[in-house]
Amino acid sequence: MPQSSDIQLFDSAEFSRAQAQSIVADTLHAAEDGELYVEKRQSESLVYDDGKLKSASFDESQGFGLRAVRGETAAYAHATDLSISALKRASEVCRTVARGESVAHALAPERTNRRLYSDSNPAEAMGFSEKVALLQRVDAFTRALDPKVRQVSVSLAADWQAIEILRADGSSYRDVRPLVRFSVAVVSADGKEQGQGSHGLGGRGEPLSYFTEDVWQDAAREALRQSLVSLEAKPAPAGEMDVLLGPGWPGILLHEAVGHGLEGDFHRKKTSVFTGMLGSRVAARGVTVVDDGTIPNRRGSISIDDEGTPSRSTTLIEDGILVGLMQDRMNARLMGVAPTGNGRRQSYAHAPMPRMTNTYMLAGDKHPDEIRASIKRGLYAKSFGGGQVDITSGKFVFSCTEAYLIEDGKITRPVKGATLIGAGADALTRISMVGNDMALDPGIGTCGKQGQGVPVGVGQPTLRIDRLTVGGTAA
Repeated sequence: MPQSSDIQLFDSAEFSRAQAQSIVADTLHAAEDGELYVEKRQSESLVYDDGKLKSASFDESQGFGLRAVRGETAAYAHATDLSISALKRASEVCRTVARGESVAHALAPERTNRRLYSDSNPAEAMGFSEKVALLQRVDAFTRALDPKVRQVSVSLAADWQAIEILRADGSSYRDVRPLVRFSVAVVSADGKEQGQGSHGLGGRGEPLSYFTEDVWQDAAREALRQSLVSLEAKPAPAGEMDVLLGPGWPGILLHEAVGHGLEGDFHRKKTSVFTGMLGSRVAARGVTVVDDGTIPNRRGSISIDDEGTPSRSTTLIEDGILVGLMQDRMNARLMGVAPTGNGRRQSYAHAPMPRMTNTYMLAGDKHPDEIRASIKRGLYAKSFGGGQVDITSGKFVFSCTEAYLIEDGKITRPVKGATLIGAGADALTRISMVGNDMALDPGIGTCGKQGQGVPVGVGQPTLRIDRLTVGGTAA
């Protein structure tokens, strides 16, 4: 297996590493921070839908991004052309910020030899015909599970990203990141209604581990189960009620409604609902939230961030008290704190900013059955689809893809059309019970911010939230 140090990104460039280093040093001599970010990437996607291979794509890209930072201003230039002329043109752009007398440079990131995932390219784990045959087997297996199955869609995606970061002081940082995602979607029908369900999984682990027979069969069964449940679902009632959130993927609500508000740039610009609340109580006792980019093989994990800072586990909320924020280098310097390894970018064409990695709530001491039994009348939200969040106010609306009524402490009939409505800061204070069953999502999350998407992870234990507004469709 090749090591990240063996992958030479400059082999396909018209300039050598030494030439690039010289231009970077010259460009950034009057900047407080900045770097040259070089990237090579391969991505592949296959979709098997309606009994045939509907789409198959393979893409290979490479490019660089050069950034200079001085004060609160940053200049960024990027190109797909790894030529000396392109790099010099980018240098001219960045010099518009890095002018004048030399200033003190921010300290270079610490180095780490930690490896959280392999360097293997998941697109090369199987041949193309093997991938198509796998999708066909999944499709046939899923259709044979139940006569109500009407439609099956199976997809797999692979991504391999190699990066190198050069700084003005001559330091260099490298990482190679594999990524796999696999999903099954099912539409079922009973003659009157249609139901939909889907299940996905993935991460940065060994590619073939996501495609064993047990794994993909379990994914197919879960997608079918969800679709059959939705066939039976009745319109959800509306009103204020206690809500039981399931473990794992429902942590997406925490990610969206709370996590973004704890990213450093929103605090520096005073646009977060949590601005100025460090050291204050923002959640109920027993609520502890961390962002951890160091979990091996997880979708949101990174050995180093896209500025070269080693990832770490950052406690954001501890026993209800806001104690930390997620920082990139620029915002950390301007706020007088240390970077946390959360400077991330979608690609060489994007400048880094504070982003989440794997964000989750730690387990509490309550058994899930005890939490459920405590609810007289409420809603059990087992899984979520899309949602909308306003970062400044923290207000959110999330759609439930699988939900049930709770009556007298028991989960009863499934409901459809349920939405959860509230504000992140308020919802945190309404958490009254925290389960002992913390789980991470199966590896499917992608987070969007300012037009950039990056892979992330979410998680939480079973939670009880008191008196949350539920939007429904029942008359």
